[in-house]
Amino acid sequence: MKLNTVEPKEGYTWIRQGIWLFKQNPLGFLMLVFMYVFAAQLAVIVPVIGVFAVLLLTPTLSLGFMTACRQAIQKERIRPTVYLIGLQSGVLIRRRILQLGLVYAALILLLSFVLSLLVDFELLLPLMTSEKPVTPEALRQIYLVLFFGAILYIPVAMLMWFSPVLVAWADMSIAQALFSSCLACWRNKGAFFFYLTIWSAVLIAIPLTVGMLFDAMDLGQVASFIIAPISMAGLTVMHCSFYATWKACFTEDEVILAA
Repeated sequence: MKLNTVEPKEGYTWIRQGIWLFKQNPLGFLMLVFMYVFAAQLAVIVPVIGVFAVLLLTPTLSLGFMTACRQAIQKERIRPTVYLIGLQSGVLIRRRILQLGLVYAALILLLSFVLSLLVDFELLLPLMTSEKPVTPEALRQIYLVLFFGAILYIPVAMLMWFSPVLVAWADMSIAQALFSSCLACWRNKGAFFFYLTIWSAVLIAIPLTVGMLFDAMDLGQVASFIIAPISMAGLTVMHCSFYATWKACFTEDEVILAA
């Protein structure tokens, strides 16, 4: 296993490779993303326990999707049970992948606590309950949540980006996987910045712009029928491109991903 350093322009190449990979089995990948979104929405209904379960299993599901990417390259069928691959890979890997889930849950809990110190969540209640008109201050708090949340999540993302794969495929310990993942992201920060900037535009800026245009034409209800499937497809391609980041940042003896 070798850690590589790539040029910033490779961020765009990862997205192209993600599109190529998505085309290998679009229905299979869409099925996996839909399953995750649906399960996450159901889990959130269960207070505390549901959210904790989603956080605990996030590294497991991440490993499952990366395994599905491998299967698509090798022209194998993608099955829903691929999400369980981390729990079926032996006692050591199962223990480590669940430990990663505990680390992730703890980091998100810490992030939420810090965010609560920076933002007044009480002002956001009108948006969640629709009991009162949305005030300018509430909107300001929303922007603060998005800004500070994104900033605080960056180190969490760096730690967790490659960790599940390094634990399962490179037989690394938890500490080594977290360090290697963070180091890989830092050494290739230019490419990741370019990569994430493009995805931010595709998944956030463009849908918001389209939604505002439809609202201006008094066609807000129509917009959801257009934006939702496009966003789902974009989210799926983004998940496929995660595999491209892995192939670029680490060298292993495996099938080469086409450009």
